[in-house]
Amino acid sequence: MTDSGILIVDDEPEVVDTYRQHLADTYTVRTAQSGEEALALLDDTIDIVLLDRRMPGMSGDEVLERVRERSIDCRVVMVTAVDPDIDIVTMEFDEYLVKPVSGDDLRETVERLRRRTQLDAQIQRIVELGSKLATLEAKLEYEQLEQSERYDELREEFNRLREDTKLDDIDDPYLEATVENIEALLPDRL
Repeated sequence: MTDSGILIVDDEPEVVDTYRQHLADTYTVRTAQSGEEALALLDDTIDIVLLDRRMPGMSGDEVLERVRERSIDCRVVMVTAVDPDIDIVTMEFDEYLVKPVSGDDLRETVERLRRRTQLDAQIQRIVELGSKLATLEAKLEYEQLEQSERYDELREEFNRLREDTKLDDIDDPYLEATVENIEALLPDRL
């Protein structure tokens, strides 16, 4: 079992049970049958929220807004019978699945978002290191850089991360676009 926490939010108990069955053998799963209950359960142990849009009381749209207002660091998948319309343009979710959703689709989506979260952290570190290295190279003489152990350590970490992240093997349009932007910003000589 991974240490990833999944929160399933749906007002239909059979949907919650089905999703839990598909995910509980791999992830730590919590469930909620209302928006209010979901917000009460949501903490920093939750990495991904599977959120129904239409629920009595507080809708999934409202839950999503509250999650983002509270700056909770989690991915949100809208899992709903509502076909997407222009109204989703302003919604800050990570994926949108239209019911019925197969167990395979559910697991693939969760795993893709887990990889994306992990890669996002690695990519952020790559950008941070690339920026530091580019600044050092622009401001210091070559001889100063050659004599700096810390500079060598930064370069080694940067190159190792770029290699380990396997940016060429990504099968996720979001990450592919991010990587293209990052590669354009990073100095070629690193």
